[in-house]
Amino acid sequence: MTEQPVIFHSGFVAIVGRPNVGKSTLLNHLVGQKISITSRKAQTTRHRIHGIYTDEASQFVFVDTPGFQTKHMNALNRGMNRVVTSSLRDVQVVVFVLEALRYDERDREVLKLLPDNRPVVLVINKIDEVADKGQLLPFAERVAEDFKFADIVPVSAKQGRKLDELLNALRRHLPEGEMIYDAADVTDRSERFLAAELLREKVFRFTGEELPYSTSVVIEQFKQEGRLRRIHAAILVDKEAHKAMLIGRKGEKLKEIATQARLDMEKMFDGKVYLEVFVKLRSGWADNERVLRSLGYE
Repeated sequence: MTEQPVIFHSGFVAIVGRPNVGKSTLLNHLVGQKISITSRKAQTTRHRIHGIYTDEASQFVFVDTPGFQTKHMNALNRGMNRVVTSSLRDVQVVVFVLEALRYDERDREVLKLLPDNRPVVLVINKIDEVADKGQLLPFAERVAEDFKFADIVPVSAKQGRKLDELLNALRRHLPEGEMIYDAADVTDRSERFLAAELLREKVFRFTGEELPYSTSVVIEQFKQEGRLRRIHAAILVDKEAHKAMLIGRKGEKLKEIATQARLDMEKMFDGKVYLEVFVKLRSGWADNERVLRSLGYE
């Protein structure tokens, strides 16, 4: 008996939702490697990042997008919203992520952006935080009154639960096609970009509520010498007071941020990293289109 050839499917899948619903955590678990930074603070993801997962019959190119911003409309946030809307035009499937049992006007704002001419899969995340799982079905039915979803899948991205069910649901909607990237690839982003993101993640994690939103990171030098990477990075701040906050008493805060970033880089790049970090004042960078373009914001 002749075996039937495997029909390969591939395509781009946008992951969208308001801030803090777990989009980047979901991407990292689907890909099986950390490529998108995470924190409990909103606005952690600022760029469009491709995460790639390939199996025997399919290749998913996941597009992690910034959380859609409904307030604080400076140039940075307007640019982040443009990333969300442009991503939706360029994909075959959309994943709309909600936090379990939480659905309000912020989510409806994102729903209004979703296309009606391609499949949208509703992912209800953080089900591990719901004690009474019987609440999930009526919650899903309530959300589905506002949009016609192709599938609804409850998951726990943090615990990696039910992600196989999500992949199976998405695979049904991927078109037939060739591989878009090599089978071994997990992201389209460079090590230089990933280094900047890992350092920015530590700024988010080790500083107060206000500071991260007025900071950005630029890699000024990235050299590879065998398995050693020499990286010089600058953290840009908007105010002189923020510079002092970031450096900390006797430089302890900056040292902690740099050390944790270096350890993550060594794990990601599988090699030693020499990391030198400076803090530089650049007032008004988040509302300056030219500066934002120089920092790689779309």
